[in-house]
Amino acid sequence: MEMKYPIGKFEFKGEITNSVTKDWINEIEDLPRLLQDAVKDLDNEQLDTPYRSGGWTVRQVIHHLADSHMNAYVRFKWALTEEKLVIKPYDEKKWAELSDYKLPIDISLSMLESLHKRWTTLLRSLSRTDIEKTFIHPELGEVSLGKNIGIYAWHGRHHLAHITSLCNRKGW
Repeated sequence: MEMKYPIGKFEFKGEITNSVTKDWINEIEDLPRLLQDAVKDLDNEQLDTPYRSGGWTVRQVIHHLADSHMNAYVRFKWALTEEKLVIKPYDEKKWAELSDYKLPIDISLSMLESLHKRWTTLLRSLSRTDIEKTFIHPELGEVSLGKNIGIYAWHGRHHLAHITSLCNRKGW
């Protein structure tokens, strides 16, 4: 198993249908509960263990998910309300070194639970026209909201797998 990409990189070549979108939204909705379950028995030493050599700690992964998904939520809202939106990327690695990444994970887990309730409510309300709206990512080019739903469903599974594969390898 590849430790950096335990579920592989995001790939989707099919048509983004209502059924595909619904499945992705369900995955986004389920992520906070799955994260809670994955980390509920971990102590501080375990939370401060990197999931791979040179990788983030479990604590950093949890805080990163909150930051990343907050950014995604705002990007969705911008794309729904603005034309030709060019999003501003951020340096995830530098954010992970800031002092708030040392806080207890409960703060970000609660944030993710609330955020994902709002986000999935928004996503479920999108029309076919909304899902086809796009934004421009300076590194990725034009991205449709439909594809971005898939990217963030994958993103949650990707980081959850970092945590669960570490726990499995360590026998936690």
